[in-house]
Amino acid sequence: MALKGNLRDFSTAQLLNLINLARKTGTLTIESPDARCRLSFKGGKLVYATMNGDQDNLATMLQRTGKITAEQARAIQAKVGFKSDKELAMLLINTGRVSKEDIVHSVRSYILNNVYPLFTWSEGQFRFEANYLPFEDRITIPIDLENVIMEGSRRLQEWERLQEELPDLDVSLRFVERPNVRLRDISLSVEEWRVVSFINPRNTIRQIAQYNNMSDFQIRKIVYGLLQAGLVELVQPEGVVKPTPTGAPGRAPVTMRRPAVKRGVVERLINFFQR
Repeated sequence: MALKGNLRDFSTAQLLNLINLARKTGTLTIESPDARCRLSFKGGKLVYATMNGDQDNLATMLQRTGKITAEQARAIQAKVGFKSDKELAMLLINTGRVSKEDIVHSVRSYILNNVYPLFTWSEGQFRFEANYLPFEDRITIPIDLENVIMEGSRRLQEWERLQEELPDLDVSLRFVERPNVRLRDISLSVEEWRVVSFINPRNTIRQIAQYNNMSDFQIRKIVYGLLQAGLVELVQPEGVVKPTPTGAPGRAPVTMRRPAVKRGVVERLINFFQR
């Protein structure tokens, strides 16, 4: 029988810790009002995760980590058709397009990028189905949960700080006039360059994130870094006037509320994983 519960009673970090300690095998589904994530485990290790039913193929994963270009990804997808990720991986390795290490890195990055946002969720339902593994046809990578929990908790603290520094994503960016600083002389990651290429007063930060398939955490972190470096500044979107409610001159930063833990829920979860 599946175990069900609410994130208000038991946080993502606590769930993962129990799965790790009990060395459970199965699939955990977490649903918030806006998103749905599925995580699979074998012997207490995380092996796969998807967000919102996302089934990105290997070519897209390799593109996101900069191992191949967007043009190469489209060509690969058009050529291989409906090959599975495992078949595609063997083909790419045998033809010298990428290495085994490139594939492991890309799949691992894909999995973790789907998991880390869960640590910021304070609302949602969860369901754990023991011994159910729906992603056997995908390339799975065993990942130790201790490291995932530590990094996820660190990101939660960073997320809270970023929300205070950059609470509104419906504003735009423009480059600061600094003749002595040139972007091409600054070392930026692939993701940062993607954001930089869309900086325009007509594009809001939220729109840039959606176009580049980035989470709120990812876009806030990149924009905050660009702001701190003095490369960009915040502006109102061109042609858009944001109404301000009477008596509310500013918008208070949103803070994350850590879920309260109820003793009955804790005991039920522990008993389930011990069994």
